[in-house]
Amino acid sequence: MRSKLLENRLFQSSIRSQNVSGKERWLGYLIGPAGALLLNAVLATYLNVYYTDVLNLTTVWNGLFLVAFPIVSKIIDAITNIVMGYIIDRTRTKQGKARPWLLFSAPLVAISGILLFTVPDASEAVQVIWIMISYNLFYSFAYTIFNMSHNLMVPLSTRNVTQRGSLSVFNQVSTIMMSGILVALIFPMLIMPAIGINKTMWIAVMSVISIIALPLILLEYYHTKERVTEEQVNDDNKKIPFVTQLKIIFTDKYMLIIFAYFFIFTFGSVLKNLGLVYYSNYVLGTYNDGITQMLISVIGGVPMGIGIFAVWPLAKRFGKRNVTMWGFVLYAIGSLICWLDPTSMTVVLIGQFIKNIGGLPCAYVFMALFADTLDHIEWKSTIRCDGVSMSIYSIIAVAMVGICTGVFNALLANTGYVAPSMDATGATIAVVQNVAVKNAITFSFVGLEVFTGAILAFLLIFLNVEKTITRKQKEIRLYQKAEVESRGEVWIEPEVRAAKEQEELDKKAEEAFRAELKDKCEKNGLDYDVELAKHIEKVTVAKKKAEDKRILAEEKQAKKEKLLAQKKAKREENLSQNQIEARNRRLAKEEEDWLKEKEKGERYRLKIQAELRR
Repeated sequence: MRSKLLENRLFQSSIRSQNVSGKERWLGYLIGPAGALLLNAVLATYLNVYYTDVLNLTTVWNGLFLVAFPIVSKIIDAITNIVMGYIIDRTRTKQGKARPWLLFSAPLVAISGILLFTVPDASEAVQVIWIMISYNLFYSFAYTIFNMSHNLMVPLSTRNVTQRGSLSVFNQVSTIMMSGILVALIFPMLIMPAIGINKTMWIAVMSVISIIALPLILLEYYHTKERVTEEQVNDDNKKIPFVTQLKIIFTDKYMLIIFAYFFIFTFGSVLKNLGLVYYSNYVLGTYNDGITQMLISVIGGVPMGIGIFAVWPLAKRFGKRNVTMWGFVLYAIGSLICWLDPTSMTVVLIGQFIKNIGGLPCAYVFMALFADTLDHIEWKSTIRCDGVSMSIYSIIAVAMVGICTGVFNALLANTGYVAPSMDATGATIAVVQNVAVKNAITFSFVGLEVFTGAILAFLLIFLNVEKTITRKQKEIRLYQKAEVESRGEVWIEPEVRAAKEQEELDKKAEEAFRAELKDKCEKNGLDYDVELAKHIEKVTVAKKKAEDKRILAEEKQAKKEKLLAQKKAKREENLSQNQIEARNRRLAKEEEDWLKEKEKGERYRLKIQAELRR
């Protein structure tokens, strides 16, 4: 995409500085995305409720419609995700390659969000067509464009690691604020009890949320800047055929385990999320009572808030795989507790708390195992497959949402789910669902994850990728060095190269700041030399603090390593002869296994290189 229209001053970013500003953080990354993120979070939880309870679509095509159309739609969504990524990567404009699509998505997200709910009171055929078009217009088109361009803004914003990290934090806070506060607390407590199954009120509420998304997306567009894209850096890296990358990925046992993990975990968690509202309304609580769903959400959110402080120390001590594996054992136990007495609020909350404690390693640690697997693949093939691997993961995630929605709606339809109705006064009348419906809902929310948790714990036994990853990472470095030197170039350690690049970026940023400062002084009648001196003093103080902090950190690390060495030496002294012999046998076995794996990896590497030369 190349557009001269975007060169017009009307479409220029309000961000001029080469340094990330406070205005950019707050308006571009915290407030800007909030509208679209809120709309998506509400839809993820309540759109299916609107289809089943308000529109009463569980009987359409004998229940087949709500089963089939989400599955077909998500297949389309998976395709458009791939296509949109391809298009963005080839977009070249003065406003960047991702930002223009933010601008394009703003009206589309607002309009399609409204169309999702303004289903006409017409024939069944008209309603079906309207729902299929509006659903795909939002998910496969409008939100795909927004989401992909939005997710690219942090990496495209700056190369400065510190500044990029701060933007990422603001971006994550926006996501948590929308889904964790508004959708999990405000909606079930205040909004849902008020609107019930009143279609007019649903349309009004969702139209307001959709309309709010439009100016906020524009706010994100005008208060972000693609500094990395502006550099126009050429990618001279060798292009690896897509088919070759697929072959490398799907012939690796560890990556196949990773994909199986994603599939099973996503299947269980999506069905659980779909069942939450129905479980709160018909099994544990009463229809839109305003408290049941809120309590379940809160008890799940507490471990997520405190878990980050405990999980990583445990992972470092016992291993990422082991902590995640035993976490899923706890996950299954917590789900089982809930399943044993699904109508007891006390029992369910205890079970949910235990389950979410067990799910912490999955949230915070497992992606590090995924990264280890990518390094393992690079070690054995010399090829990085990050992009293709993540694409496959995204396709699994997207497709499973549709499949699970279809499965859940099939369970409702086949067990005799009856949607609530309205009396003459407009009050919602929720029927008491039959036992089969309650059992289906209960199984979706708490029962299924007993099995998925147990399966995942067993599956992780075979994900032994981190055992030799340190050795593999060292060998990757040697491969990289040899490749550079084979081209007649000088090898520079990545850390040194990164430091030099950061130094250059800091230099350019300083030059840009001084130019901006000069313009500011001229406009406001200030003495440039005085203001520059203040700036230099401030920078000097900041550098001194940073250097002192670095020295202190190095001293602490040195003391820690010395203490660990002393503890290790003391343990060695206390070992018996039998223990020493057992340890030596274990180390010898590990070395033998490593040499076998290394030999196998070398053969595979030569095979891949031969294929690339053809």
